[in-house]
Amino acid sequence: MTEIYVRRTSMGSRVAVCQVLRWTVRNGAYSVFSPLQFGTCRFQPLWIGCRLFCPSTTQSPLPSAQHNNALRPTAGMPDSALSLPSLVDMGFTDAQAEQIHEAVCKVRGGSATKHALSTLTALFGLGFNPSSVLKMLQKCPELYTVRESQLQQCINYLRKLGLVEGSLQRTLAHYPQILTVPVKTIKHVVLLLREKCLFTVQQVADIFRDSPAIVLEDLSQTEYKFQYVYFRMGIKQAEMVKTRLFRFTLDEVRCRHCFLERRGLYQTPDKRGQTSIINPKLDSILKIDLDTYLSEIANASAEEYDVFQRLMARECQEQDQQYDSIEADSEDDNDDDEDEDEESGGKSGYRKRAKK
Repeated sequence: MTEIYVRRTSMGSRVAVCQVLRWTVRNGAYSVFSPLQFGTCRFQPLWIGCRLFCPSTTQSPLPSAQHNNALRPTAGMPDSALSLPSLVDMGFTDAQAEQIHEAVCKVRGGSATKHALSTLTALFGLGFNPSSVLKMLQKCPELYTVRESQLQQCINYLRKLGLVEGSLQRTLAHYPQILTVPVKTIKHVVLLLREKCLFTVQQVADIFRDSPAIVLEDLSQTEYKFQYVYFRMGIKQAEMVKTRLFRFTLDEVRCRHCFLERRGLYQTPDKRGQTSIINPKLDSILKIDLDTYLSEIANASAEEYDVFQRLMARECQEQDQQYDSIEADSEDDNDDDEDEDEESGGKSGYRKRAKK
């Protein structure tokens, strides 16, 4: 089955490459910005011309430089490489081509015109059909402005993480925003999950496959969410991955857990992992809708939970204010210590280092 799937995937990629190549040969002017690139192969057009919407019936196959400058598209408009006929040649319907053409026109600056063609080429090279490509661009218009080098680096790194063909396409279709994130940022998330949260390589791949939005979450919030579920709830890494923990916000996790805890329905395990009651599983707390959670897990009404949510929000706000005041006091103390060090010639600072 694997061999058949790989054969079909490679066949789909070859079809996409041939489709774009055929369009490139037919409209050689579309390679004015850069040649199409698939992997390590570059396809150059057979001739370079300029195709515009004008009533002229004759056109030289190799126009002069002066003629090219005279026929250059006006500023703010997509290049002829993204004209309606060229998009239709790629496989888009007339309506789809109009949507893409209008979207590129709305994007400010020339980056959309410059990079949109390489984005379309990369997505077709992954085996996406025109309808899937349009949906991805509608979800994430920023893809029109992403550099080709960043796209390829991101795709290659996701494959290196363990997102094989099929999983990679499903992840990108679900969350195309990940292609706009620099690889350096993704590496920081991987480092956090591997070194501080102690997930395995396979578990990290599963997290990126099921919860790709983690790449845009604040690293401190991600780490705190893990620590909360690991220490306060006593949940291990395997169950976190199975429940797709990182799809939920910290407030959702904390509120549902604390509501059960204060009703005596959840207990933090001791050092040996023992509890005096049977705690509900993490997926039965997070992966069900609110009505089912209240009726089957919390045994409470929606009014009770609403009041509790407001109380929790107030508690969190007070804790944040208290934390800010403590930090401010500690900064004042540090300033006083520095002043004393300057007056005493730095002896107190030496004594502090000596105690360590």
